[in-house]
Amino acid sequence: MRNTGKSVIVMLLGVFVITMFTGCTNWKKRYEGLEVEHENLKSRYQVCVGSLDSAKAETGSLAGRIQSYESTIAELEDQLAQNKSTGEASGFGDQYDVAYDAEKGTLTVTLPNAILFAPGKASLKSARNADLNHIISVLQGKYQGKDIDIVGHTDSDPISKSSWADNWQLSAERALSVLRYLKNNGIDQAKIRAVACGPARPVASNATASGKAENRRVEIVVNMK
Repeated sequence: MRNTGKSVIVMLLGVFVITMFTGCTNWKKRYEGLEVEHENLKSRYQVCVGSLDSAKAETGSLAGRIQSYESTIAELEDQLAQNKSTGEASGFGDQYDVAYDAEKGTLTVTLPNAILFAPGKASLKSARNADLNHIISVLQGKYQGKDIDIVGHTDSDPISKSSWADNWQLSAERALSVLRYLKNNGIDQAKIRAVACGPARPVASNATASGKAENRRVEIVVNMK
């Protein structure tokens, strides 16, 4: 009987020891799991704080830009209200065709292709660089930091005796030539882009020579907003 009692006691002690160690193992695993989760949460929190700080900085920058744009627009509209011409009010001068679109918030300077390019060519006439130099000086002086689109247009006559595939390619190459000139002379490349419209947006009838001449143009569009 004593041996049987001792056996029972030994067996119970064994069960207790096994249970104790198993319990310790489970607590250790749980602790380790919580520790990993805690580190993950800390990392996510730090990322969120960083994103928030970045968003605050960007918001401040955008607010400053918006205020600057609104100030420039208000100045332009005030000068226009004083019966000044758009060219004079914008700073580009009356020698250019300048249009202001209040709804879109754009200021567009239109340059006929005849003063920039030879017929069927996309290389700038060096003799006309003075026009672009003047425009660059105004952009840098009054419209610094604003986004600028260089938009190429053609008439509807099919391309012939030329290396260009079509009018779309010609308008693209001409817009790029003007863009590169602006970029090489101080305009931030992050603020300019070239756009090709080919014959798709005429401003006059392509049935007449004078209308076609108006349609062949490059527009420098300053985005005021």
